[in-house]
Amino acid sequence: MRIIHEGNLYQLTTMPRVFPVNCYLVEEKTGLTLIDAAMPFSAKGIIQAVNSIGKPITSIVLTHAHEDHVGALDSIKAAFPDALVYVSERDSRIMEGDRSLEVHEEQTPIKGGIPKKLRTRADVQLKEGDRVGSLLAVESPGHTPGSMSFLDTRSNALIAGDAFQTRAGLAVAGDKRLLFPFPAIGTWSKATALKSARKLAILKPSLLATGHGEMIKNPVEPMEEVIRRFENSM
Repeated sequence: MRIIHEGNLYQLTTMPRVFPVNCYLVEEKTGLTLIDAAMPFSAKGIIQAVNSIGKPITSIVLTHAHEDHVGALDSIKAAFPDALVYVSERDSRIMEGDRSLEVHEEQTPIKGGIPKKLRTRADVQLKEGDRVGSLLAVESPGHTPGSMSFLDTRSNALIAGDAFQTRAGLAVAGDKRLLFPFPAIGTWSKATALKSARKLAILKPSLLATGHGEMIKNPVEPMEEVIRRFENSM
């Protein structure tokens, strides 16, 4: 597992050259918050990274409930049983395997890998504006109906899950990049994803960290550029 350290943020990448799947550790004064849980076989690398930092995982927050973001969740929860698990109220249903849609949502199928054997459930269901340590929860639906991003209020770093991708070039969820089309293929609503991308750009993040690909410093102009590109393609 590759580890890149940027301020209070650690990017942990499984299969960085082949099919990069990122999760993140956010360092707080007395513990760590894990954002997403990557693949089932990522657990060992995540635990090794935690041990090297020397603080326990006290919180686990999920950007959304696709399999490549909750894969090691059961193993991490077993290793850190006191850690609270957070997910959006909406995506807590996807954790249960429920693909049903609400009447106000775009009536297109929920896509992507939905966990079938996940045992862990959320302790806390997040809403817009909730705080987990230094992280501010920002609703950013589109990739899934309940996708969330997390803004570190100390540094203004934005961990956006699959609301954006940076692998094969920066793109909004749903804007297919031929060299890495998988986030787009797994996106539920392109129109909703575009609205969320605009919302995230308004936050003026200092750093953009996504579920797939490298972190980008000073990302606002590139974010605005790919938003315009996606708008023009709709």
